[in-house]
Amino acid sequence: MLFDELHEFGRDKKRLAKRYRSIDDDLKIVRQVLSAFPNERPPFSFQINNLGIDTCVIKVKKIACRSIPGKGVNTGLRLVYAYFREASRITFIELYHKSDKENEDRDRILRNFG
Repeated sequence: MLFDELHEFGRDKKRLAKRYRSIDDDLKIVRQVLSAFPNERPPFSFQINNLGIDTCVIKVKKIACRSIPGKGVNTGLRLVYAYFREASRITFIELYHKSDKENEDRDRILRNFG
């Protein structure tokens, strides 16, 4: 599985790394899991519908973060990515904490994949 990320995702990660020091290591584990199971897996992740695009966009709701002890996968971190099945490629779109914003940035998704 090939992984890449949008420029805005890099900024999201950098901003969150100031609060959660383990974010880079946590994302390595997420990459390993996504390599084995790239499709949505309720209740951990689900496909975002009603975007009006052909690209498969998935939101992961349950990400474990070692910088938030005692929470397990209920840390509140959210990851949005596009999955291209034919190319075996995943593009990370957005990373945020649920207390920072309510929902994914649909404008960012449509701007890059619409």
